[in-house]
This record gives sequence, structure tokens and C-alpha cells, in this order.
Amino acid sequence: MSMIPSFFGGQRSNIFDPFSLNVWDPFKDLPTQISKENSAFVNTRIDWKETPEAHVLKADLPGLNKEEVKVEVEDDRVVRISGERKIEKEDKNDTWHRVERSSGKFVRSFRLPENVKMDQIKAVMENGVLTVTVPKVEVKKPDVKAIEISG
Repeated sequence: MSMIPSFFGGQRSNIFDPFSLNVWDPFKDLPTQISKENSAFVNTRIDWKETPEAHVLKADLPGLNKEEVKVEVEDDRVVRISGERKIEKEDKNDTWHRVERSSGKFVRSFRLPENVKMDQIKAVMENGVLTVTVPKVEVKKPDVKAIEISG
């Protein structure tokens, strides 16, 4: 039994019990189904890290080969990764018990900073992981000249 009555939907929860499952969920009335057309887009995970030498984008694309993925440059600094996972052909004799793998098109775009060499971009697909490497422009360190102080 709750020590404080709930103002959200009549459910009660114990605020002192961290394992209480009766917690107000602000998203409970939102639709949870994702259309098949957008499901692959939602599940495409991409990491972007910056090293001293380059910007590196890594995308998990299990089940896709390099022919099904496109890496493009637009507006000189935007890297766009897109592709499509086809729906598996259904056989009339098969009985499906569960379909959880997503299919459809996905597109992700990343605007890179000005310190990149877009003409030297490289992309490699290995074991379902796409790695896009964009080298950075070398920052020229300013020449420091010591001035002798007289006096």
C-alpha cells in the first residue's frame, strides 16, 4: 500500500521502494508500433568519434553487404549513410512464429566541422560494421619567436 496517493491515473506506488513497478509512465498512451518502412531507420546505430587525426563514424549494419549501403558527401561537409534491408521472401509452405528483424530503408546524415579533408574520405565494411574515416586538416602550430628584452 502506498504512503502517498497517486495523482496519475489512480495507481499507487511506494515512493520509498526503489523496486516498485507501479510508476507513472508519461509515454504509456503513445503509439509503440513502428511502421515497417521506418523500422530499419530507427534501429540504425552510429557512433561518431574524433581522434587527433580524423573523424570516425561506425555504423552497425548486421546482415547488409557493401552493395546495399551508400556513403555520400553533400554540401561539402555532410556525410550521408543510407541503405536498405530487403524483406525476406516468404514461402507459402513456411509458418512464421515471430518476425523481429527489421527491414526497410534508412538514412543518417552528419555535418562535419570545417577541419576535415572531404576529398580523402574512406569507407570500409567488415563483419556488418561500416567504418567511415574522414581525415582532419593538420593544424599548423604558430611559429613562436622569442624576443630578447633589453634594459
